[in-house]
Amino acid sequence: MEQAKKEIILSGIRSTGNLHLGNYYGALRKFVEIQDKHDCNFFIADLHALTTATDPEALHNSVKCVLAEYLAAGIDPEKATIFIQSDIPEVSEMYLLLNMHVGIGELMRTASFKDKARKALGIKAPGEGEEDSDEAFEHQIIGAETNKRVNAGLLTYPTLMAVDILIQKATKVPVGKDQLQHLELTRRFARRFNSFYGVDLFPEPSDFDLTGGKPVKVPGLDGSGKMGKSEGNCIYLVDDPKVLRKKVMRATTDEGPKEPNSPMSEPVANLFTLLELTSTPDVVTHFRDAYADCSIRYGDLKKQLAEDILAVTTPIRERVNDILSNEDYMRKVVREGAERARARASETLKEVRHIMGIRSI
Repeated sequence: MEQAKKEIILSGIRSTGNLHLGNYYGALRKFVEIQDKHDCNFFIADLHALTTATDPEALHNSVKCVLAEYLAAGIDPEKATIFIQSDIPEVSEMYLLLNMHVGIGELMRTASFKDKARKALGIKAPGEGEEDSDEAFEHQIIGAETNKRVNAGLLTYPTLMAVDILIQKATKVPVGKDQLQHLELTRRFARRFNSFYGVDLFPEPSDFDLTGGKPVKVPGLDGSGKMGKSEGNCIYLVDDPKVLRKKVMRATTDEGPKEPNSPMSEPVANLFTLLELTSTPDVVTHFRDAYADCSIRYGDLKKQLAEDILAVTTPIRERVNDILSNEDYMRKVVREGAERARARASETLKEVRHIMGIRSI
């Protein structure tokens, strides 16, 4: 009864490789903090990964790695529901049914689809001041004379994301900036379904702020932007010490301050952001003072940063290795998680089928 009163939180991570420091500080660490207070559902989005993942073995191994990293980071399967997306067949059926209420145009207008479609076809994004009308974009996608293709799964990605949320009747969904548009589409699809059939089936989910209004930016090591797998600027939670130290020592910097109290360049500010996340306040103060009086040596800063990051990641990496060696335990976690997730999903799907007129004769 107590679990039923808790707000339903849902979040998934695509199984496209190991998780990195950005995933940890931006999501995983926060998931651990909220799992006692909410009905938390954390899944591994292997169906979403199919839009870009083409190697079956790599996909399967990635699912196992993300699962182990969830657990190693501290997500407790006794407190939260942990499951693999494809273990919930109701999701795939409802994906088909909800697509009957989704327009091609509204999917093609999503920023993420435009960006990923251009990358898939090798089409440059419009430059500053150039027109990027829906009509012009549609012509690029459909009329492009190329052997490359944009798969339909990429187009309907927002529908699948909506189904993940709506089938669990989640009310709060932690999302990054790049997923806010998809969450708004989820709300739109929920309203549309409810209105079309004159029902009150789906709650409209809202963003769940994990940071209390203070977003955590985990920058990459290449001098700009956030840490991300596709950018190749990551520190992975399972990087061994030698690899991690080498990555940090190669991080982009500049020539150093020439005058006291000089403003920091973006690459250097990024290193200090990582230092603030992983180091003690006195270490941060030491290097800020050294930067301010022009005595800073970036090599020393990087060495300290690497050791402080290792202090965070080493226990996680060791737990990941232990968990990966215990496949019986991993199977138990996802089996029990799937049972819990399917209980709610099957009930929702049953309601959707009845409402849409798909009933036994």
